[in-house]
Amino acid sequence: MNAPFAPKDVSRNGPARIGIGGPVGSGKTALIEALMPEFNKRGIEVAVVTNDLVTQEDARRLQAGGLIDPNRVLAVEAGACPHTVIREDPTLNIAAADDLEAAFPGLDLILIESGGDNLASTFSLDLVDWWMFVIDVAQGDDIPRKRGPGILQCDLLVINKLDLAPHVFVDAGSILAEATAIRGETPVIGCRCKGQTVEGIDRIADMIARDLLFREIPA
Repeated sequence: MNAPFAPKDVSRNGPARIGIGGPVGSGKTALIEALMPEFNKRGIEVAVVTNDLVTQEDARRLQAGGLIDPNRVLAVEAGACPHTVIREDPTLNIAAADDLEAAFPGLDLILIESGGDNLASTFSLDLVDWWMFVIDVAQGDDIPRKRGPGILQCDLLVINKLDLAPHVFVDAGSILAEATAIRGETPVIGCRCKGQTVEGIDRIADMIARDLLFREIPA
């Protein structure tokens, strides 16, 4: 298990690189969409690399959404298990991030979204400085107890779709408490990314701004 979260000594010059992993449908792209306005409030300049198996679906969704300059979104087609290009051989993702960094010198942050994978997916630290793993309550209240490497080793565990908990017979408080107990001092944040009211997104943005980019957070 990771040590307690602390500001990292990011040795790479240029923008910090943050990985976002998690199972299919857990809400990784929706989380990016919800984070964009929060990054704007904090003056954080962002670009995104998305990964899909054999399509550019997530990149096109972000490019068309109006939340980010479409030129700041690049797609990687993994062509294999999604974790291959974020862990075993992250060359394609490193190249895409390098291209964005060269094209936009003022970037603070590059988000690298994995294709949907299982609980064993993790990021190579040759690719990212810090990474989060996204699960959702609709996948079942036993997900934290399965203790996959993604759940245990990420810097931040995000539990999404809290609003769905009553509809899938899950106690949101219990799943958050269990995940927190399993991960010890390493952070867990519950959120909802869609709907008229979002929840937890500001906490995620604050954590990135304060503890990774060393930025003051807005009052």
